[in-house]
Amino acid sequence: MSSDDSAVGAVGPIVIVGGGLAAVRTVEELRQAGYDGDLVIVGDEPHLPYDRPPLSKEVVRGENDDTTLRPREFYDEQRVELRLGVAASGLDRARRMVRLADGGEVAYGEVIVATGLAPRRIPGLPELAGVHVLRSVDDSRALRTELREGARALVVGAGFIGCELAASMRALGLDVVLVEPQPAPLASVLGARVGALVGRLHTAEGVDVRAGVGLTALTGDGRVRGAVLSDGTELEVDVVAIGIGSVPVTGWLEDAGVALDNGVLCDEVGRTDDPHVWAVGDVASWRHDSCGHKRVEHWSNAGDQAKILAGALTGTGDPNAPAQVPYFWSDQYGLKVQALGTVSADDDVHVIKDDGRKFVVYYSNGGALTAVVGLGSAGAVMKMRAKIAAGTPIADLLESAPA
Repeated sequence: MSSDDSAVGAVGPIVIVGGGLAAVRTVEELRQAGYDGDLVIVGDEPHLPYDRPPLSKEVVRGENDDTTLRPREFYDEQRVELRLGVAASGLDRARRMVRLADGGEVAYGEVIVATGLAPRRIPGLPELAGVHVLRSVDDSRALRTELREGARALVVGAGFIGCELAASMRALGLDVVLVEPQPAPLASVLGARVGALVGRLHTAEGVDVRAGVGLTALTGDGRVRGAVLSDGTELEVDVVAIGIGSVPVTGWLEDAGVALDNGVLCDEVGRTDDPHVWAVGDVASWRHDSCGHKRVEHWSNAGDQAKILAGALTGTGDPNAPAQVPYFWSDQYGLKVQALGTVSADDDVHVIKDDGRKFVVYYSNGGALTAVVGLGSAGAVMKMRAKIAAGTPIADLLESAPA
């Protein structure tokens, strides 16, 4: 809040641009922090805000078609105006207006960017039926209609989305080839050594895992029929799912004068270089003491950031609150991959437990514990939160680790 405003909301409502988890958590935290003014959510999809992680799992398998986060009554009770089904197209900071794709505008006193991510595309591929990317519930439903038992599926990219889709497809009885240019599935997140342990699980479940290989071309006449991989292999395919990562949805801000660099650049509480523009969730690149600006694309981070931002915006936050230990998970084949802490490429890796399927791994840097990752080992992972926060010496932990 700048000196020319007597109170948050004095100029206009708080407008949250984006209709996902970060938006809902921000509404909840603002009300919890005592903000009693008007709230508006602007979202490009017509659906009420919903949970996205199930899209690659329960939704695509047909087990749950509704992952709505809160019923419409919640927004009525919290006095939130919903502007759904129309994307934001620009931000006029001088007039404090969010411009909409349908030509309308929404006035704001404070605006919070929560537009999330959009899937990367592979340039040069033909437009063919049967080729899918996954961002929305409508994308998931469209893919689901093609997942019939015995169909030949190609999953391009073995990040979390690709691995979860491969697992879901196997559960539905498809023949699955999973290709990943890096040395192992999830190598970019967990490192090659631990990624190989995840790849081992997929191989055991019948997935044809091909690491160090990418997609070069797709073939077909109107519908995909074949794929050519970077090693020259040609595959016959019925359906292709591409999950090669995502990019922050910031195109609508390019002319706004807000600082952008692989996301919306913010300070440590979510405030941009404009004191009335904030950002939260996957799109937000917050400043961290340890590593500078960084986006964190994890489900739990949206809630953690929303609480901090709401406290800063309303002036009710605790500036000395301890930093949260990052946490994320992924469900594959009835098991949960869980990670606490921050994994870096130059970390030392210590395999504490490996029974051929489930595992526990510690990561350390400079002699201190930095992260713990486990598969099917929830108890062993979650009990390490305080030790990660304290930077416990890895030597002490290895000494007491089970043989």
